[in-house]
Amino acid sequence: MREKLDLRFLGCNGRVITGLAFITSGVISFLLFFFAAILSKLLPPFQNPVLRAIQDDRYYCFLVPLTIPVIVIAVYLHWLSMKLFKHA
Repeated sequence: MREKLDLRFLGCNGRVITGLAFITSGVISFLLFFFAAILSKLLPPFQNPVLRAIQDDRYYCFLVPLTIPVIVIAVYLHWLSMKLFKHA
């Protein structure tokens, strides 16, 4: 007879499992983006039409460099709003 898995050590309602799922999905998303944006451009041409379309795409290689200024501005505005809120 198989024993029932005791999930009490995982915290309240499986928060650890949820956190691990978020981390795993983030790592997988990063690896897929890295392949689409950088690695596929360095490899020889693919025979698979889906991989060939990813390799020929020119959108994702510009996505991160163009997103960095937007992130910097958003971080600055967040910092500014927290300063204004704190000293108001």
